[in-house]
Amino acid sequence: MTQTSTFKTPWGWVTVTASAKGLTAIDLSPSIHARKPTGAKDDPAGAIVEEATSQLLAYLAGTRREFSLPIDWSGGTTFQRKVWKAITTIPYGRVRSYQWVAIRVGGKQYARAVGMALGANPVPIVVPCHRIVAHDGSLGGFSCGLPLKRRLLKLEGTLDQLLS
Repeated sequence: MTQTSTFKTPWGWVTVTASAKGLTAIDLSPSIHARKPTGAKDDPAGAIVEEATSQLLAYLAGTRREFSLPIDWSGGTTFQRKVWKAITTIPYGRVRSYQWVAIRVGGKQYARAVGMALGANPVPIVVPCHRIVAHDGSLGGFSCGLPLKRRLLKLEGTLDQLLS
């Protein structure tokens, strides 16, 4: 059973979804606003949704740098899970290239496949795909749009490093 909550942040509306195993989705552009949480808070998935909401609000406010949330990785392929797990090691305020990730998951020839896996990341921000940029320092892509990627990198203090 999954639990979902949509909440307003200073950055816009966010929807989080979790199973009893962990966070399954973060939607940074939900089409339905102010959806009330589903399920009971004492349900494991409900507790994860509640904690994810708290941690995301703190991150977007600039008062949290790391997440301590369980993630339900079951929604991805074996390769996607390797990519997603690799990028969780990138610290706040740092960026890495698609090639950097590719080398860690099988070889630099997988850089394009890494980009595809990042585009399928169901839990952006917590699995920080916004921290991946092109080898030349350009932004590359972002499933939530480049304006949001720029804003996240600015929050973490890395955007100016890329532009200089």
